Amino acid sequence: MFQIRSDALPESVIHDVLSNSRRTTAIRKLRTSGGRIGVRELSEAIAADETGQSPAPRRVRESVYASLHQTHLPRLHELGVVEYDRARKEVRTCQHARDVSRYMEVVTGYGLTWTELYQALGVVTLLVVLAAQLDAPVIGAIDPLLWTSAALSAFALVTLVQLWKGSRIPNPARR
Repeated sequence: MFQIRSDALPESVIHDVLSNSRRTTAIRKLRTSGGRIGVRELSEAIAADETGQSPAPRRVRESVYASLHQTHLPRLHELGVVEYDRARKEVRTCQHARDVSRYMEVVTGYGLTWTELYQALGVVTLLVVLAAQLDAPVIGAIDPLLWTSAALSAFALVTLVQLWKGSRIPNPARR
């Protein structure tokens, strides 16, 4: 039976964290940088993302830096999503980063949630296996066992992709 962690962030807090694009981009950038990044580098990446220019105009970079330093990073630090070292001007992921990242990873690259992808895969493979069992034209020419093996392989592949994407989220407990 699955057990919900009692120390996990509540959904309402996670939605609040993700409701701001700068916080969302900061968490995403932290994930792709191995869980640790300087505030200056982070602010430049967010500014470039917002403007579509690299480097972003100085005014935008300064605005992003100020909002990260004064508002967003202290809030994420308070929630245990990041550890914000003001003296070193460095940010790294903390315990609750994985809680928030789970909500960011819900959507696949094709615009489907993982649940929708698994449901679609299940329906399609069920129909193909049934069609093979009933000797439908073209599909029935191939042994149903082969179709079933292909279906299970497809599920295994999708699961591996999902696990691989999830494993790229740094786990601060392993440090």
